[in-house]
Amino acid sequence: MNTLFAVRRRHGFAWDDSAPMRSQRLWAEHAAVMDRFAHEGLIVLGGPIGAGGETSEETLLIFAAESEAAIRTHLEEDPWTTSGHLEYVRIEPWLILLGKP
Repeated sequence: MNTLFAVRRRHGFAWDDSAPMRSQRLWAEHAAVMDRFAHEGLIVLGGPIGAGGETSEETLLIFAAESEAAIRTHLEEDPWTTSGHLEYVRIEPWLILLGKP
């Protein structure tokens, strides 16, 4: 059975602070992987978090997965993980008490 996890990531060493998110190297490949994960139901919600919108330094993904290890395995398919554009802040199980994702 899948559990929901809150996955926070932030800009890594490969992030170009002078370029917007959608102009970063490997954007199309990153977006394709994230779209596939959403289509497969692995990612329930996701995007930059904070007042900066697309310029925010952190992202939040809500994953439906069996474990933290499974999430890390899936995110190894993301070019922004392997390139160093994004790094992990933390991955935590999320118990929802109100509403539905």
